Amino acid sequence: MKLYRFLSADDTSAFCHKVTAALNNGWTLYGDPTYAFDAANRVMRCGQAVVKDADGMYRPDLKLGDL
Repeated sequence: MKLYRFLSADDTSAFCHKVTAALNNGWTLYGDPTYAFDAANRVMRCGQAVVKDADGMYRPDLKLGDL
């Protein structure tokens, strides 16, 4: 099965660590990163899609971060 996740967080080193952890767990970058101002919280936010091939069948209750 092909898995898709969209990672997002405030523009801090924690976001880079989140993406790095995903890459080290077999996920691959998918598309360009995004960067936008969150006016409600007055911070910059980052986002990056990642994909991964995995065994098994997709189920909506899968915890993608655990795969």
